[in-house]
Amino acid sequence: MTGYHASILQGALLTVGVSLAALVVAILLGLLGASAKLSGRPILVGLATVYTTLVRGVPELVLMLLIFYGGTIGLNHLIAATGSRATVDINPFLAGMLTIGFIYGAYMTETFRGAILSIPKGQMEAGWAFGMSPLRTFVRITAPQMVRYALPGFTNNWLVLIKATALVSLIGLHEMTYLAKQASAATREPFTYFLFAAALFLVYTTVSLWALRWLDRRFSMGVKRARA
Repeated sequence: MTGYHASILQGALLTVGVSLAALVVAILLGLLGASAKLSGRPILVGLATVYTTLVRGVPELVLMLLIFYGGTIGLNHLIAATGSRATVDINPFLAGMLTIGFIYGAYMTETFRGAILSIPKGQMEAGWAFGMSPLRTFVRITAPQMVRYALPGFTNNWLVLIKATALVSLIGLHEMTYLAKQASAATREPFTYFLFAAALFLVYTTVSLWALRWLDRRFSMGVKRARA
């Protein structure tokens, strides 16, 4: 293993960090978006619909560049409007995390919405009848069942999100795709280093699949499965 391989391994840790942080943002936005779509309030439903339609209709790369550069320009214009001459440079890690989280929050919105709709409404109504607050009903009744219904779609979104972290190399984050590109340019051996990065992505996704399958078994206990 060369020093380039070691640097790519270090970049892999950054890739893991970006993807996990982006996942947290995506889950939060997904829950908010699903709640808005199911609220029945026209304004909230409209905002959530615009959000999911916009994100799913525009390529991820275009959105990432728009948010990164547009966000920087917008912040600097706001600062200039206050009369200050200070400028702001957005941290690539923060920008990548928020951008990927924002994008996949739209996909999580539809995943969570579909999962909640799969739960018989009478169960939530029973919780309200027993005096549970909407939040307590969600935590005790809706969320545990929602996880089981959401996991297949959640798994797909998560695996695609992991691969999307390669795009953050375009905004200057030194994750493993960026470092593999640097190594291949220095050594003129692109196949060697990009194959190494691909293998690391494969390890990451394989471990994720094992963990998500364990969660699926855990939340499907007592549920009869259809035979293939």
